[in-house]
Amino acid sequence: MAAARTEFKSGSPGRGPGRFRRFGRALRTPVTGTARGIRRATHAHGAGESGLGKLIELHGVNGAGDVMITVALASTVFFSVPTDEARGRVALYLAITMAPFTLLAPVIGPILDRVPHGRRAAMAVAMAARALLALVLSGAVITGSIEMYPAALGVLVASKAYGVVRSAVVPRLLPPGFSLVKANSRVTLAGLLCTGIAAPIGAGLQQLGPRWPLYGAFLIFVAGTVLSFTLPPKVDSARGEDRALLASDERHLHGPHRQPVKRPGLRTVGPAVTHALAANAAIRCLTGFLIFFLAFLLRVHPMTGQSAAVSLGIVGVAAGAGNALGTAVGAWLRSRAPEIIIVTVVAVVLGSAITAAVFFGAVLVAALAAVAGFAQALAKLSLDALLQRDVPEQVRTSAFARSETLLQVAWVLGGAVGIALPLNGTLGLAVAAAIVAVGWVTTVRGLLASARHGSAARPRVA
Repeated sequence: MAAARTEFKSGSPGRGPGRFRRFGRALRTPVTGTARGIRRATHAHGAGESGLGKLIELHGVNGAGDVMITVALASTVFFSVPTDEARGRVALYLAITMAPFTLLAPVIGPILDRVPHGRRAAMAVAMAARALLALVLSGAVITGSIEMYPAALGVLVASKAYGVVRSAVVPRLLPPGFSLVKANSRVTLAGLLCTGIAAPIGAGLQQLGPRWPLYGAFLIFVAGTVLSFTLPPKVDSARGEDRALLASDERHLHGPHRQPVKRPGLRTVGPAVTHALAANAAIRCLTGFLIFFLAFLLRVHPMTGQSAAVSLGIVGVAAGAGNALGTAVGAWLRSRAPEIIIVTVVAVVLGSAITAAVFFGAVLVAALAAVAGFAQALAKLSLDALLQRDVPEQVRTSAFARSETLLQVAWVLGGAVGIALPLNGTLGLAVAAAIVAVGWVTTVRGLLASARHGSAARPRVA
């Protein structure tokens, strides 16, 4: 009996606790193996030691949670009602959420600029706020009550606040020998991959009921709240930092104001950066416009032989693929001639928009979406390269935060134009071309001049 008990405790082959342990390990292996693979990828090339790997993972969580909320709101506000009613509901959504956000967005950056010692807490609060608002929305999407709109505004503000802080945090977590462009491309690519994975999951949860994607978002953002505090403490350090002013006059270039001001110590970011920022704002305005305009246009006039949902899916996949390709190309090009890259991609987008407007068709619309996604990613990484090259380190974090806020406002304005236009494909894409043309014409001369002179002529603050 004693021998039998000993054999049972130790787990004989093929039966008893040993078999259950092996079965448990077999179940855990796919999960733990995948987790280890993700960790190796995000922590490669020194990203684990610097803390960048944890930010990459956090940004992936952020993208997954945001797309869950987007799926739930799109199904409630857009797909569940006739087109005419949907336009009114989306217009109301823009009026109640986007319009206040346009007023709040310019304030978000400067406010977060004043609390650099609490960046981890700020990111955690942005995650926790969206977790709670997801629960609020889970009730509102069932009843269709007016509280859905202020809750959606809160989600939008929290999401953009996270984006501003994340842009300010990346420079603090660069591994040795890592360029800012490469770091931002990794972070962005992680967000895109997680968004692509979470979108079909959210659509599957939507089939169970409109609340389920929001329950998923709640769990994801709770995880993000915890992950925010795992970032290294140096994220909260503001040692050696100053505030940046988004202006480019030579009198203030990279130096303190020569005249007494209320807030001494501000520095400007320089003409190359401001021109690059304007070009990026034009592209971001275009993407906001295309999202809203094409959403309604393809619902009324879907692609030949396709349903409205499939047509929107094709355009969405094209835009996502273009964005991912632009991110990959930007990481490969690194910081080579960023002014030339920006001028080139904006010109390509302009040509694509004009072609799509003149020869309007399903293939050209999808191609424009892909080109716009590609250009947005590559132009933003080129802007990052200019910020790293031309902006002094002590004001670089502030410049990132404020530039990101401006780009968010441009996206909102583009979306407002898209919802206001009549559903005429040629007219809409002509307006899209005009948006890009204004951004290209007003910046091309300054960017080319900057490319010719390089950065040697511009004084740096040590």
